[in-house]
Amino acid sequence: MAYEVINQISVTTFILVGFSEYPKLQIPLFLLFLTNYSVTVMGNLGILVVVRINPTFHTPMYFFLSHLSFLDICYSSVFTPKLLQILVMEDRTISFKGCMTQLFFICTFVITGMFMLAVMAYDRFVAVCNPLLYTVVMPHKFCALLVAVTYMLGRLCAVILIYTLLPLSYYEYGIINHFGCEYSAVISVSCSDSSFRQMTCLTISIFSESSSVLITLASYVFIVVTIIKMPSKGGLRKAFSNCTSHLTAITIFHGIILLFYRVPNSKSSVSMPVL
Repeated sequence: MAYEVINQISVTTFILVGFSEYPKLQIPLFLLFLTNYSVTVMGNLGILVVVRINPTFHTPMYFFLSHLSFLDICYSSVFTPKLLQILVMEDRTISFKGCMTQLFFICTFVITGMFMLAVMAYDRFVAVCNPLLYTVVMPHKFCALLVAVTYMLGRLCAVILIYTLLPLSYYEYGIINHFGCEYSAVISVSCSDSSFRQMTCLTISIFSESSSVLITLASYVFIVVTIIKMPSKGGLRKAFSNCTSHLTAITIFHGIILLFYRVPNSKSSVSMPVL
């Protein structure tokens, strides 16, 4: 029985629906996503280069920011090339291994990004609430350890999610009603019971999202209390300027996550095989 499942998985090919329902928009969408991808990669590469060559940016805040930029490049590079391909080519297929690989890296970079934002919130907490001890509390080795932990957690969660998908049986040439291998969309082309997998995904999503949000909220509660107690308006402006960019990143990142990475009913995607 186990051999049959493994053999079935090895020959499975999926079809990504993408934006095929809008044939007249294929080229405009291709140009739009290509432009967005180019701007994203060039912008984040610019941040990495500036942080690298400018000694004034060799601080914990910019160290974490450079890793967030790196994650953004990686995530875009995993998702966008396949999206661009299915927009301009008739071949919309993706192999099972290719789909699992894409999903693994997507989960890794997204979850790592969540925890990286939480680490950056803690960094802002130390910088605002304990500025005189900032260099003592946030030495380079400790910052490197925090970054390593975020990558480890992201990879661990991704491994768990991929491992839950491997034993499933799938429709050969199943239609994935998505432009990428999103977790719930992959589950929708399985002919096995997926309730445990959906619960696993929900648990990991709640754990990663709530952990990041709670750490961030706790950090900013202390930051706000500290700012309120500041007598100097100059200190107020400096404190707010230190946190504005991070708050913007948090709002955009978690807004996108809540919109696209919630766990919908698997029946919402097309799951019937192509005959």
